[in-house]
Amino acid sequence: MLVTKTDSAEKTRILGERLGRILGPGDILCVYGDLGAGKTVLAQGVARGLGVIEKVTSPTFILIQEYQGRLPFFHFDAYRLEGAEDFALLGYEEYFFDRGVVFVEWADRVWTVLPDERLDIYLERDGENGRKFRFEPLGVRYRTLVQELKNR
Repeated sequence: MLVTKTDSAEKTRILGERLGRILGPGDILCVYGDLGAGKTVLAQGVARGLGVIEKVTSPTFILIQEYQGRLPFFHFDAYRLEGAEDFALLGYEEYFFDRGVVFVEWADRVWTVLPDERLDIYLERDGENGRKFRFEPLGVRYRTLVQELKNR
């Protein structure tokens, strides 16, 4: 596990970018946190680290955004979903078993269908501009990933 903090939105993006640079095909990031915790800002950084040049925005109303970088980046927002059944209607399995990177905001709303091996990322506010991140790896691949993130 890794616990770290940032003190601005840009530093949150930089943390995401560091993570994005080390992600590989098929990696799944499940993100948890209250409204305004910084989930989309982290996604912007991950996308930047993957070489995505398009502007990354919250897919709250369209539920999923697809971007192309060195790997495809699939950005889900489960906030408006009623549960795993709604997630299934989006065809999440196609994305989970693709060669891209999956980033699921509000993963707690669809936790019953999340793969056993993934990287869980918990965000919380830490003061006005600060954020605290807890990276919890589930599986060997993600333990290695978190260790690599620690070393950067």
